[in-house]
Amino acid sequence: MPGPPVAVAAVRHAVRAPLAEAVAAGRAVLLAVSGGPDSVAMAAAVAFEADFLARRGGAPRVAAAVVDHGLQPGSGGVAEEAARVCQRLGIDEVGVHRVQVREAGDGPEAAARTARHATLEARRAVLAADLPGGAELWLAHTRDDQAEQVLLGLLRGAGTRSLAAMAPRRGPLVRPLLDLPGATTRQACADLGLPVHHDPHNDDPRFTRVRVRRALDLLAAETGEDLGPALARTAAHARADADLLDALAAERRAGLAVAPDGSVEVAALAGLEEALRPRVWRALVREAAGPGVPDPTSVHLAQLDRLLTAWHGQGAVDVPGPWRWGRWRTVGGDAVVGPIGKNGPAPGDAVRHGRPA
Repeated sequence: MPGPPVAVAAVRHAVRAPLAEAVAAGRAVLLAVSGGPDSVAMAAAVAFEADFLARRGGAPRVAAAVVDHGLQPGSGGVAEEAARVCQRLGIDEVGVHRVQVREAGDGPEAAARTARHATLEARRAVLAADLPGGAELWLAHTRDDQAEQVLLGLLRGAGTRSLAAMAPRRGPLVRPLLDLPGATTRQACADLGLPVHHDPHNDDPRFTRVRVRRALDLLAAETGEDLGPALARTAAHARADADLLDALAAERRAGLAVAPDGSVEVAALAGLEEALRPRVWRALVREAAGPGVPDPTSVHLAQLDRLLTAWHGQGAVDVPGPWRWGRWRTVGGDAVVGPIGKNGPAPGDAVRHGRPA
């Protein structure tokens, strides 16, 4: 008997091991399905592999979530059709979730992503509560998406963590298709006769990602090379480097003596390796700010580091959250940096307005 078409087999192979691992651990799998070819191909492959495992005594629990952002006319119908496709594939637990996108300063793409991820995470948490093994959220990003993410990081002048782009697995998030090009998922849907939706936003040059995608296409045409595999390798190398740097920075942070008011001796922080100091700064700012506060940007981190390396009596640095970070001398004469209330000194601290460090 002939096997499935090549593209169909490739997508099934990509989901097989992570699905078997989830089932063995007693974890549910929640598929994020948009109706586009990537997520529909993933849903079809997972449904096939889940049926295979069930017929051999496994107990897979697979659900699908379709998010309707309401940003385009007819988006509700697109979401309902995507849900019907999942049900026809044999996925019984399918939900359509309508969200309200509140655009902020980062633009509509970021606002839609924030609303979508919050909804998907809430649904994943509900599934996780039902099973001792918890639940995973599967996203259908492909190698094409990974290449775009790397190029976006390069355009921002970002460091290794941003160039690392998307990890195949990070916490409960799983991206099983990162090694596959988008052409494979599109061909798999065509081979299986599955209806898919083409999002017109994917062709709208107002969105940065669309312009990056076109730039990649132009570079490929000019060089005669498919840049996707090379950029994906760059992401893998950067991820390994970033993971090591993060681990080393965590060690350095653990070795720092932090006073009850959150301050750290300048000499101790300035003595850390230059490659690690931004990560340690980020950890210190996070700890002072508490949960739910955005991380400091690279601009913030550069300004913070100048409190150590280019000190000339400048003012405190504003960072996200309730604090500024400044430099002063303790009663004992040690130069320190630490958080200062944005509307004045931290409660109970009388030396912050003393002589500069």
